[in-house]
Amino acid sequence: MKNYKHIALLISFLLLSFTNVNAQILATNPKNEVRAVWIATVANIDWPISRTDNIEKQKSDFIEILDTYKKLNYNVVIVQIRSVGDAFYPSQFAPWSRYLTGKEGDAPKPYYDPLAWMIAETHARGFEFHAWLNPYRATMDLKTDILSPKHDFYQHPEWMIKYGGKYYYNPALPDVQDHLLAVVDEVVKNYDIDAIHFDDYFYPYKEKGQVFNDSVSFKKYGCGLNVDDWRRSNVNNLVKNISVSIKKIKPWVQFGISPFGVWRNKSVDPKGSDTQAGQTNYDDLYADPIAWMANNWIDYLVPQLYWSMDHPRASYSKLLRWWSENSTNTALYIGNGTYKINADSDKKWSNPNEIPDQINITRTYKNVQGNAFFSAKSFLNKNLNVAQLLKDNQYKYPALPNVVPNSVRKVMDVPMINTIVKNPISSSFTVRYPLNSKVRYVMVYGAKNDTKINVNDPSQIIEKIAFKDKNNALDIKIPTLKLDKNNNCAITFIDFYGNESAATLVNFSL
Repeated sequence: MKNYKHIALLISFLLLSFTNVNAQILATNPKNEVRAVWIATVANIDWPISRTDNIEKQKSDFIEILDTYKKLNYNVVIVQIRSVGDAFYPSQFAPWSRYLTGKEGDAPKPYYDPLAWMIAETHARGFEFHAWLNPYRATMDLKTDILSPKHDFYQHPEWMIKYGGKYYYNPALPDVQDHLLAVVDEVVKNYDIDAIHFDDYFYPYKEKGQVFNDSVSFKKYGCGLNVDDWRRSNVNNLVKNISVSIKKIKPWVQFGISPFGVWRNKSVDPKGSDTQAGQTNYDDLYADPIAWMANNWIDYLVPQLYWSMDHPRASYSKLLRWWSENSTNTALYIGNGTYKINADSDKKWSNPNEIPDQINITRTYKNVQGNAFFSAKSFLNKNLNVAQLLKDNQYKYPALPNVVPNSVRKVMDVPMINTIVKNPISSSFTVRYPLNSKVRYVMVYGAKNDTKINVNDPSQIIEKIAFKDKNNALDIKIPTLKLDKNNNCAITFIDFYGNESAATLVNFSL
């Protein structure tokens, strides 16, 4: 091993080539694109595989999910940390989840904080961590004897409404709204998350012959509205208050919602989509994503378009276009139903190209900036032919998530190199945490065969490395085979908002 004199040149981002070849490469392999996967914990859908697994098995299984999706060049995980009034972390507002420990209220043994651990492992692999919470669902069934005495069903029975074989928090009650806000605030304050995420469960999906009995609350708080508008205002109020609180605590933490895929049917509202959905956001769940976007209450929206491209009642293609044309003031990603691959009555899902084709058509809409897939087990040792198609084509190269909406700014610092060491096997150097910027990652780029380094080309991404803390100096080692004949690499900083700094060129030549 030999020590070489420190050589580091500060360079600006290189402009993209305007050749037809590069234009085509970047059109099919964008450098900035959200590629997310939901990791569902409710009923042990994805993780933990079993509520009786020991901690080491649980950790190993979670890391397998991360490593599987890192190899597929994904960059965001959306992890369910609250599903039924419970918690996958130590909380003063909810008991430990039975899906984690086998018995609600029991802490992990030996004790550790699963959420802090998951976030650290996620960031170490270059993913964003979006903390997914279900605000209103209190139970999955009516078996209340299995609930902890600390569950809100026992602590605040006046908050609960029985409906459809479950219990729900009453969205109309001010105390419920305050409680749910405190639940979210606790997570934002205590954990290094990148986003708070809600899915499609607001007011429950309607059950034939059943009534969601909130009539007493309506009489008390209705304020002259009709029932439907009043329910929508209850949801809107929660969304607004959570949005304001998140940004007050940590302005870089995003707030994203993944609603049901149909806002309204065109048969009911001419502004709606050309669909025949049995239930819709606006009319049945009392969720109004159009209002959330119009009022700048959310950073991103992920409508769940869990249908095939040409489904007769709810076409992915038609809904994609509708959401593209009706989104404002927010980042727009699309939710895709990989859980249906080879497992649905719609035989289109037996075609291995269904998901790749959905990604291809999604990319033709400039204001749609990525996809999220439900759920993690879809590509975990199954459907490997579809996963390989994505790896070989749509997700051939890594990509960076988008900058937090309305947060594009210049990163003041650029990486400074302390030492350079080179040997036949690898090249290494050290990067210190910057003085003036709050950064999360160092990006490493390299080119082969004497090609000029271009930090806008995703094929040149070598690694995304996380700082553990502000006092941490990163030792970066690059295998020589990744640089090939090129003696250079380039590095940049990524701040907490996702902005990328100007690049520093690292020259390994003598």
